[in-house]
Amino acid sequence: MVNLHKIKQEICEIGDRLYKKGFAAANDGNISYRISDKEVVCTPTQICKGFMKPDDLCVVDMEGNQISGRRKRTSEIKLHLAIMKERPEIKSVVHCHPPHATAFGIAREPVPQCVLPEVEVFLGDVPITKYATPGGEEFASTVLPFVHKTNVIILANHGTVSYGETVERAYWWTEILDAYCRMLMLARGLGRINYFTEPEARALLDLKQQWGFKDPRNELQNCDICANDVFRESWKASGVERHAFQPPESYRRQPAPNNPGNPASDAEALQATPEQEALIQAITDRVVAALKNRA
Repeated sequence: MVNLHKIKQEICEIGDRLYKKGFAAANDGNISYRISDKEVVCTPTQICKGFMKPDDLCVVDMEGNQISGRRKRTSEIKLHLAIMKERPEIKSVVHCHPPHATAFGIAREPVPQCVLPEVEVFLGDVPITKYATPGGEEFASTVLPFVHKTNVIILANHGTVSYGETVERAYWWTEILDAYCRMLMLARGLGRINYFTEPEARALLDLKQQWGFKDPRNELQNCDICANDVFRESWKASGVERHAFQPPESYRRQPAPNNPGNPASDAEALQATPEQEALIQAITDRVVAALKNRA
């Protein structure tokens, strides 16, 4: 039998961590936990997550109707319920606005892969949804194309949502993602991103499988494991494009797998590196100079 008071305490503790990490300013964010097949305990609206008490929390049914609680339930509960309905094994959902991960959602920049071991093992490819006004069914449905292939999703121009078997596990994925996004920004500021080689990336996928974590990249045919292939088909609808972070060299030299003839994919694959562009310019200058001398 679920100890409701203990679950509420855990939600309050995670809310405090969200607030202290800067993932939920003022009254941002919401947390939920499924206590039965028909009931979910959740945070209320208009409350700072860093100062919640167990008595502040609400209980709703699987349609979002409030069953108990002196405060009004969060306005974004439908997002949580949509995930729980699709993934019955999921017990807890955490939604917040971690600055570095949210920045990728604002820029619609795909999160690079094959850079950090922990991210490869615990997260994998992280999708970005299309934008929808928070709170309604349309907003909740934006995560549905991705919910079975990942445990953390970036919400375009909004924040993140992560989920798991416990409140703390659901929170972990967000913390790992935001720390990673911050590292990427810092590394890019220093000059460049160094990616794993394919054998190095494969070794991490094997380790992930040994530890019991599934990764869609193991199920895709002709998948470039470092090129964000898992959710690439969603990019057009979500407005996602590469701008800040270039893919690994191996990917740039060939068209994207599973997308033959796609002009956007071909253009991205053929994009020259700065060194290649400098060489091309030097050759062009010499040819032009030679033609002028002949004239």
